[in-house]
Amino acid sequence: MQTNEASQESEIKQVIRSLCMMNNRFMNFMLDDNKEAAQVFLRVILEDDKIKVRNVRIQSFIQNIYGHSSQLDILAQDSKGRYFNVEVQRSDEGAPARRARFYSSILDTHFLQPSKLYEELPDTYVIFITENDVLRDNLPLYNIRRRIDENAKCFEDGSHIIYVNSQRRDDTALGKLMQDLYCTEPKNLHYHEFADRMEFLKYSKEGEEKMTDVIEEYAARKAEAAAKAVEEKMTDVIEEYAARKAEALAKEAAEAMAKEKKIEFAKDLLAEGMSIEFTVRLSKLSEAEVRELASKLTA
Repeated sequence: MQTNEASQESEIKQVIRSLCMMNNRFMNFMLDDNKEAAQVFLRVILEDDKIKVRNVRIQSFIQNIYGHSSQLDILAQDSKGRYFNVEVQRSDEGAPARRARFYSSILDTHFLQPSKLYEELPDTYVIFITENDVLRDNLPLYNIRRRIDENAKCFEDGSHIIYVNSQRRDDTALGKLMQDLYCTEPKNLHYHEFADRMEFLKYSKEGEEKMTDVIEEYAARKAEAAAKAVEEKMTDVIEEYAARKAEALAKEAAEAMAKEKKIEFAKDLLAEGMSIEFTVRLSKLSEAEVRELASKLTA
């Protein structure tokens, strides 16, 4: 029992230590109430060293009573009152353009109070950090702004959508940040603002306890894999049983057909006046079966 528990604990530690910030849940733990780390993200991505993060929250649920509600991965606010929503998307399907548009709109509806003027609507930034280059132009960063078609001037409404291509991991400030997103060891991080938190989460008892969600997700995946293995095994057993049953039925049908042919042959022989002994020998039926047939023919 102790050996199994020790093995399981070791396996959980390995899972935790293999995590990087491209894992959505681990990113949440790294940035939860960690203003300095969130500040690094925003300063590097927006190329603005003057950004001062006032607060940062993870998994912020924004209720929309008229339609689809949303749960934002990371929501931060800076000293100028601007709001930043950071989403980590490993799946291309998780970062469509219309999702970015919706997140931008839901920030607007949530942060403009009923008594406020439209001019008081805060600037918002929706930032998708994607595992793949979903916009496929091989750019490290895509700043998406509204513009006027006729003169190509930006339409400054305070909304910003940014896609960050995490595949571009070069030696620029942004490239090093992307390298850190895939880094699993605190000592190898470029930005020290991440190192202490990663060290705490991965190598302290308190950190492991804090990451209950990650551990539970891991346990759920293990349980799902075990259930799938059982299901696959049962499928094999069922298929094997079905094959045996089908084979038995086919054999039974073949035997029944052969027996029917023997009976018809025996009837023909008896009808021609052949003896019981002769009919038994040629039809391969038992003597009792042939005598029964003969009695029915003479009845």
